[in-house]
Amino acid sequence: MLKRFAPLVPLALSVFLVACAGYSPKSQVAEAPQPIADEQTVEPLPDFAQDKPYELPTFADSILAHGLSLVGTRYRFGGSSVSSGFDCSGFIGYLFKEEAGMSLPRSTREMINLDAPLVERTELEPGDLVFFATNGRGRVSHAGIYLGDDQFIHSSSSRSGGVRVDSLDDKYWSRTFIEAKRALALASVSHNPLHP
Repeated sequence: MLKRFAPLVPLALSVFLVACAGYSPKSQVAEAPQPIADEQTVEPLPDFAQDKPYELPTFADSILAHGLSLVGTRYRFGGSSVSSGFDCSGFIGYLFKEEAGMSLPRSTREMINLDAPLVERTELEPGDLVFFATNGRGRVSHAGIYLGDDQFIHSSSSRSGGVRVDSLDDKYWSRTFIEAKRALALASVSHNPLHP
C-alpha cells in the first residue's frame, strides 16, 4: 500500500511548499506600521525656503544647460542673439536674461563692476562670472561663465569658433584671469534686481 502512495509524496510536498510560500502571518503585517507611529515624535526638518526661495542652483543649472546647447554659435562683435551670434558679454547677458530674468550690463567693463560678491578662484561655483584681461593692458576685456571642474563657457572669438568651453587651468586663461563675481547672488534678492 505504501508503494501505491509513494508517487503522490512529491506532489503533496510541492502543494505544501507552495501553500507555505504564499502564507503571510498576520502578526508581521500588523507590526509593520508601528515604527511609523514612533517616528511622529521626531521633529520635522526646518523649512529652509520660508524666508526666501533658494534659487541659485536652479538658475545656474538652467543657464549652463542653455549655454552648453549653444556651443558652436558663431562669434560676432556686439552680438547678443542666437541668430546674429554673440560676443562674450552678449552671450552672458542673453543667458542671464533668458534663464534668470536678470538684465546685466552690456559690456564687460560694466559687468565687472556689478555689486555682486567677489569670489576667490578656489571658491568658484557653477554660474559665477569669470573675467579676464586678454588685451595685455591689465583691464578687463573678456568674460565667461564658470561651469565647474575648472571649466568655463564663453563666446571666445571668430578664430576659435565662437561659443566654446575652455579650462581655467590652460596657461593662457590662467595668466589672463582677473577675478570672479557671483552675479546670481543678486537673483536671490529679487527676480530682477538690476532693473526693478
